[in-house]
Amino acid sequence: MFELPILGRAGWPRRRPQPFSPQSVAKASRLRGATVTPSVCPYCAVGCGQLIYTKAGRLIDIEGDPRSPINEGTLCPKGANAFELAVNPNRLTKVHYRAPHSDRWEIKDLDWAMDQIALRVKAARDADFTATDSEGRRLNSVRNIGTLGGATLDVEENYLIKKLFTAGLGVVSVENQARI
Repeated sequence: MFELPILGRAGWPRRRPQPFSPQSVAKASRLRGATVTPSVCPYCAVGCGQLIYTKAGRLIDIEGDPRSPINEGTLCPKGANAFELAVNPNRLTKVHYRAPHSDRWEIKDLDWAMDQIALRVKAARDADFTATDSEGRRLNSVRNIGTLGGATLDVEENYLIKKLFTAGLGVVSVENQARI
């Protein structure tokens, strides 16, 4: 801790009690010893840099990354609230499903939800899949499904998504916004 020189008579420094309580002197930063992971804000396509602080596998803070040329350490209100969104005790952490025409939500297993998504994507693909055009040329296209990648995806992830949706599923409408 530093000391503030306080001048006494004739301009000589004299030692006086410092303006810090013993509790303040003993305290350390709550970020000391934390693992810092650079990341990108998930909210929009700007791609502001964030620093994610964790201790023992638990999120303890999210701040703007001062090394980012995009935001230079600042965050908009949404980005600044990313920590609260992640640790909010009211955040839903289980799959909530409401069946068609039902008046209540049911808690479902994540595996069940993933299977339902796969079944519905397959049904939508099968309903609109076009193998060939009127002249017999191969199309293998699906026009009733689209995909939009976000700013948190890097170039490699966007490449794999593009391959999956176009070559794998035949989806025509694929848009990605790689920023990192």
